[in-house]
Amino acid sequence: MYRKHADLIILALVLAAVFSLMWLLNGPHFFQADNFQSMAFQLPELGILSLAMMVTMLTGGINLSIIASANLTGIVVAMILTGLVTPDMSAAATGLIVLLAISAGLAVAALVGLLNGFLIARVEVSPILATLGTMILLNGLAIVLTRGYVISGFPPALLFIGNGLVLGIPMPMIIFLLCAGLMALILNRTPLGLSIYMIGSNPTACLFAGVDNARVLMRTYLISGLYAGVAALIMIARFNSAKADYGASYLLMTVLASVLGGTSAAGGFGKVSGLVLALAILQVVSSGLNLLQVSAFMTIAIWGAILILVMVVGHLSARFQEKKQLAA
Repeated sequence: MYRKHADLIILALVLAAVFSLMWLLNGPHFFQADNFQSMAFQLPELGILSLAMMVTMLTGGINLSIIASANLTGIVVAMILTGLVTPDMSAAATGLIVLLAISAGLAVAALVGLLNGFLIARVEVSPILATLGTMILLNGLAIVLTRGYVISGFPPALLFIGNGLVLGIPMPMIIFLLCAGLMALILNRTPLGLSIYMIGSNPTACLFAGVDNARVLMRTYLISGLYAGVAALIMIARFNSAKADYGASYLLMTVLASVLGGTSAAGGFGKVSGLVLALAILQVVSSGLNLLQVSAFMTIAIWGAILILVMVVGHLSARFQEKKQLAA
């Protein structure tokens, strides 16, 4: 319990320090309402994808196919919309088609999640190899469906998901907060959440405790797939287009956000609250450097350095605790 609170306090202090640094470097420009609103539009895509990554890492696994799954979901939604919606169609009919397209897209995302879960839980393929294979498969399907082109031109009902405001709050941020709250509820208040942590801590002991490990893993990767699908809806709505290679840089960033937020790469430990704080840190750094006109590639390099630093500090801290316990 102490460790959990200590990690959150450290992340909160880091966020405050980073925020203060970016404020000092950028001056009053950083503290403008437009900048905060821009951050609220940008964070949810990475945030929901990071939740999709985090839940699999808690089991000691990983999901390398979340970006490919999101892109395929977006392409399916885009193809249905561009194929069925016409300019002279009524608002009610357009709304029904939008709902149909979203349902079809989320169904595709769920099927991808179940495929990953089946390969990992039933066939017992390593998570990194199973999801790598799925990623390559989905990337190929996405290119075949689009022939490498962009699909664009969606109705306002879908565009509102990525660009709308509700009482001044960006709709993507509302969706992210709902997704984060639901994930926290699943992990902290349901038997499934407890089983996810138990499998990540010790899968053998979990099995002997009467838990159906395969079933839990299937559900875990199903949840991961669905979250990737939700992220896809925000992504295509924000850009009013879908393509096979959108969000390629997000994959490693989701791992970075998860690890920075306290999720153990070995599984068994991690909190949604820590992930949210980590995402806020990364977004503040990104926005601050963008205002300073620092290259986006340099920003990615800085994020990589942060990931290395966090992993080294975590490893040294674990070794220190082990030596302390042995000495006692």
